[in-house]
Amino acid sequence: MSWQAYSLDRIAQELVIKYRHQDVLNESHKMRMTVAYGLERFWGEHLRLRNEVEGQYWKDVWDALVNNILQPGKIPLPNDPVNIEDPPRQETQDQKKAREARNTKQIENMANKLWKFADEHPDDQRVALAVLTQLCDCLVWWTQRYKPKNHNSQ
Repeated sequence: MSWQAYSLDRIAQELVIKYRHQDVLNESHKMRMTVAYGLERFWGEHLRLRNEVEGQYWKDVWDALVNNILQPGKIPLPNDPVNIEDPPRQETQDQKKAREARNTKQIENMANKLWKFADEHPDDQRVALAVLTQLCDCLVWWTQRYKPKNHNSQ
């Protein structure tokens, strides 16, 4: 199965519908702007927002890009799980250092895979960025159509 442009619009519509009433749709505009900074930065935004519904929206968009769009098109964009450990109620300094080191290592490993992807597959990287740009354009379009009228501007 090869990549088809029409699935971008459908995937974007499904994502916007999923998040329509969760007050995060303005993230679509932020996503579109972030694409210009590259795959690595786009991927990392879900970590910055990880304890908020916005972070899940970013992650769902990334997962859709990788699993539903690029993978069927035979573009091997990395998507390793990164499970950041939150601090427990009590921990020693040594436990804190070890936890933070584990968290950092996971992020570093995935970021390095994205940089390696860019170095080893520059044409695929360009395609991935172009497709992500178009996906974000679709997200913005559907956001403008489906955002509840009583939605507060952010």
